[in-house]
Amino acid sequence: MCCGTPVVVVAAAAPVVVVVVIIVVVAVVVVVFVVVVVVVVVVVVVVVVEAAPVVVVVVVVVVVVVFIVVVVVVVAMVVAVVAVTVT
Repeated sequence: MCCGTPVVVVAAAAPVVVVVVIIVVVAVVVVVFVVVVVVVVVVVVVVVVEAAPVVVVVVVVVVVVVFIVVVVVVVAMVVAVVAVTVT
């Protein structure tokens, strides 16, 4: 009884640990990506201050769209990995 229990606990906890690690990694990647995007946007806006406001709006929209796509892809990958891990 005593010796079998830890194995069961570890086996049960393994998928949870994997999921938590994946979530943490994804969170870090997303945060880093957001920081990079914000820095790039700020630099572009500062450099292109004298350009038409339309240019700035277009750049911001493109960046936001790219960010959304990346987040969706990352989430999809995480869901796929979790699904494979759990089943």
